[in-house]
Amino acid sequence: MHARLGYHMTIARPIGACAALTGVALTCVAVLAADAPQVALRTLDRPAFLEPMPEHPRTSLTIVDQLRQHHFESKKIDDRVSSEVFDNYLDTLDPGRAYLLADDVRLLDERYRYRLDEALKRGDLEPAFEVFNLFQERVADRLEFLLGLIDAGLGRLDFTLDETLRIDRSDAAWPADPGAVDDLWRRRLKASVLGMLMNGRELDEVEDVLGKRYRNRLKQTSRTRSEDAFALYVNSFASTYDPHTQYFSPRTSENFNINMSLSLEGIGAVLENRDEYTTVRRLVPAGPADKNGGLQPADRIVGVGQGDSGVIVDVVGWRLDEVVALIRGPKGSIVRLEVIPAGSDEGTTTEVRIVRNTVLLEEQSAQKRLLTYDVGGAARKIGVIEVPTFYADFKAMQKDPNAKSTTRDVTRLIRELKEEQVEGIVVDLRNNGGGSLQEAQMLAGLFIDSGPIVQVKVQERATQVHSDRREGVVWDGPLAVLVNRLSASASEIFAGAVQDYERGIVTGSRTFGKGTVQTLFPLNRGQLKVTQAKYYLPSGQSTQHQGVAPDIEFPETYDSDRIGESALEDAMPWDMAAPAPFRKANDVSVYLSALTRKHLARAAADPDFAYLRALAERNAEDRGRTHISLNRATRESERDEYERWRLDLENTLLLAKGEDPIESIDELDAIDDPPDEDASEPREDPMLRETGQILIDYIGMSRQVAMVGERPGPAAHTP
Repeated sequence: MHARLGYHMTIARPIGACAALTGVALTCVAVLAADAPQVALRTLDRPAFLEPMPEHPRTSLTIVDQLRQHHFESKKIDDRVSSEVFDNYLDTLDPGRAYLLADDVRLLDERYRYRLDEALKRGDLEPAFEVFNLFQERVADRLEFLLGLIDAGLGRLDFTLDETLRIDRSDAAWPADPGAVDDLWRRRLKASVLGMLMNGRELDEVEDVLGKRYRNRLKQTSRTRSEDAFALYVNSFASTYDPHTQYFSPRTSENFNINMSLSLEGIGAVLENRDEYTTVRRLVPAGPADKNGGLQPADRIVGVGQGDSGVIVDVVGWRLDEVVALIRGPKGSIVRLEVIPAGSDEGTTTEVRIVRNTVLLEEQSAQKRLLTYDVGGAARKIGVIEVPTFYADFKAMQKDPNAKSTTRDVTRLIRELKEEQVEGIVVDLRNNGGGSLQEAQMLAGLFIDSGPIVQVKVQERATQVHSDRREGVVWDGPLAVLVNRLSASASEIFAGAVQDYERGIVTGSRTFGKGTVQTLFPLNRGQLKVTQAKYYLPSGQSTQHQGVAPDIEFPETYDSDRIGESALEDAMPWDMAAPAPFRKANDVSVYLSALTRKHLARAAADPDFAYLRALAERNAEDRGRTHISLNRATRESERDEYERWRLDLENTLLLAKGEDPIESIDELDAIDDPPDEDASEPREDPMLRETGQILIDYIGMSRQVAMVGERPGPAAHTP
């Protein structure tokens, strides 16, 4: 799948603000921007004044107590935590610093920054709801002014001015006054309008889409419930521990279940709300979206259409369960998603067509394939075992000791590959988000003779060593493991153990970095997910935050600034435990320098790797941009330059492979997203092909060393 790149931009908002709430008094200010008409404050759906429900104080106290008792890190709830909760709460409510003014934040800071710790200990939720109610009023003000601008006519916007908009405002100063916030929202509105116009929409259609979008958001604001405010606040506290510790309200738990059911019966994507967008958190292996290739983690869904011709419904600002209801549908039916690709601005959208289906268990199972290489006129065979997830049917195991599991399936596949006389095996863990830790441990035992596989530490207790105690292995031949940024959790345990033992060569890109385990605790209302333990490799290295670094690195195809544990706020740090005694199975490290040199020489001349490097470099360049232009001529020039670059890149690759060049972006998009993904030809996989070639190089080098009797013996590793 070709990576989608884009010129970056952020979404737009209005001008003007006036309010006097909860002790924060502001003055109405008119902003005389060059292309901004005067608009009056509208009286539409206003948010209700929310108060805690009677059950909320008890639930809050229970959450505080559960985290004190059960979280991996013991934490004293003091002024430092209070300050963190305060910052987290404001960042959760207003991550783009586009609603609250500097005076709002200053007065809230003086009142609450160092009071929240004591309030949490008492179950006092007054500060949380006062902040939330103020924020809701600010949101309603902004939306009303934005709708006023739209009603006044978007034709007044002047796209010949040399204005810019800051892309990422997470670290920006809070708007100094109503005039500053008005100007920010005017620019953001221009950015949204310009993006839609450049995507081929007419101005009246843009007015209709944006008018509906912001009227819907205003209605959503007026329908916000006390439970929503409570959940946001207590999760601002929970996230001071780590990003995976989370409170699920009763409704959130239902939405989570809907998500899980969607991931198995709809398009095969797990979704979440981020700010006003429904965002793809991960794809279910072998699901419709995964097979399609058009949807990727961190993509934002802004519209949903039914069938091949149904109207795309704008879903920005919708609740998660409402978006899920639109995306779900009968097996075999078509859903079309309007998506902002990860890393792109809000004006850069693409349409993804997916045929709804169920995710069959056998499709999530491990699969094998064969790679054949012509080396000196001889056919060399490398087996590949793709492991999409670490699975086990625990209920079936209670009745049938031979029930389906990753380890049993891979054992069978290894035996089949042996019959096909492969010289080496590649275990492909790309996009494998984890699963059963026990299965990862047992799978490692198929390749590593008895010894420690993973260490688990719970709070201050002694580290527990989980070992493979079975003598012997199923495959003792050459081994490689292919990983990427979406290889997480149990995948990292397997890849890290193979690397620690020097049992095989790890290729690809740095893994996700999730080295923690969570447990669900029931509450009087909802559930609490708590991080209770951390994983460590046999060497004592943690996979947390840093992930597993490959022995031989390939170009990164995912944005590690947006995807991975290190991209999450308040992620637990990397650390080490004491190493467990183990004996290395091989001496792969002896060969890595020579293998890397041969790989780099091939990659330098390989058109696929040149293509991947160019994509990675362009992505890095685009991520470095801090502002976008609001001048239409400038933006169109940037778009034209990008399309020329993209066509040149694609045609360079096609010509290098002896294929006909393409003439337009539309032709390229048709190749990227064929109407029937099941009927499309499998895409070539240069990273898998190169991993197999590295394994052949390793086989040749190790045989040569063995022939002259200079191979060093395995080394013992002791603490």
